[in-house]
Amino acid sequence: MSDVADYPWFGSRWERVMEQRQHGRLPHALLLSGPAGIGKAEFAEALGNLLLCHNPQGNKPCDHCHSCELRIAGHHPDRFQLRPEAQGKPIKVDQVRELIDRLHSTAQQGGYRIVTLEPAESLNTSSANALLKILEEPGEDTLLILISHQPGQLMPTIRSRCQRIDFAIPSPDEAAQWLTQSLELEPTKASQLLGLAHGAPLRARDLYQSDAMDQRKLLMTGLADLLRGRTSASELATKLGKADLLNCLDWLASLLNDVVRMQMTGSDEPRVNADMRRMLEAVAKQTSRVRIFSLADRIQEERVSLMLRQNPNRQLLLETLLLQWSALVR
Repeated sequence: MSDVADYPWFGSRWERVMEQRQHGRLPHALLLSGPAGIGKAEFAEALGNLLLCHNPQGNKPCDHCHSCELRIAGHHPDRFQLRPEAQGKPIKVDQVRELIDRLHSTAQQGGYRIVTLEPAESLNTSSANALLKILEEPGEDTLLILISHQPGQLMPTIRSRCQRIDFAIPSPDEAAQWLTQSLELEPTKASQLLGLAHGAPLRARDLYQSDAMDQRKLLMTGLADLLRGRTSASELATKLGKADLLNCLDWLASLLNDVVRMQMTGSDEPRVNADMRRMLEAVAKQTSRVRIFSLADRIQEERVSLMLRQNPNRQLLLETLLLQWSALVR
């Protein structure tokens, strides 16, 4: 776990929680809300590490007491993680009930018990109602940390029982500086990654460190070939079978944003997709804004469906969007 100081945009939020801790006013439940990829999970982990420590050094865990040793080894008995059993699935009521049973006993290490639940919006109605029992009576020295990328999807009764801390995308300069230093990147590469990640620095880092950029290259090459008639929508959709669907939608949307910007400003330089400048120049010259907005609206509709955990036919979805992309220049 990196030090909280490694994430300068946490700033006042961390200081506020530390002041509450110093005066014995920590709440029993926190809701960390904001866009994905800005470090909410890292914030929760750092707070949990500190509270579990029996000999903290200021606002940092000592990393040497028995509780810290258990935590570092990855099997602290008083730390609980609640997540969906599979990506895109809900947190089930049985998972919450099992947590309730475990919280009925006292802390095995004699200190805090930390529960981290992510993403909180994956609670369904039954599991959310079950969680209310813990939020109303969590027990002594128990802290529940709910992490939510879409707090509007949470039941109001859940939100009202948590102290909310809102996280925002850091400024472009702050995010670019952090990404450049952490990954030792050229500033132009850092700016492109941040553009693809909607400004979220940790998401940009994850894109760089995973195979996502290879997937993006496959998509971009395929889109150019599609416009030239060298491949079909069906063939390209099949090639993208293992690619992250949400990433594909985001990358398509970023291309359209660049095209609109180029048309409106007369610029020949895309803001995000500089590596696809020639393709975007051609699209900008040949397509209409009506077609661009029609495709952009369809992409947004599909993004919402995915975020609501609906399970589309990905082959059909990709084929439909790719056909609409190729129609931009027809």
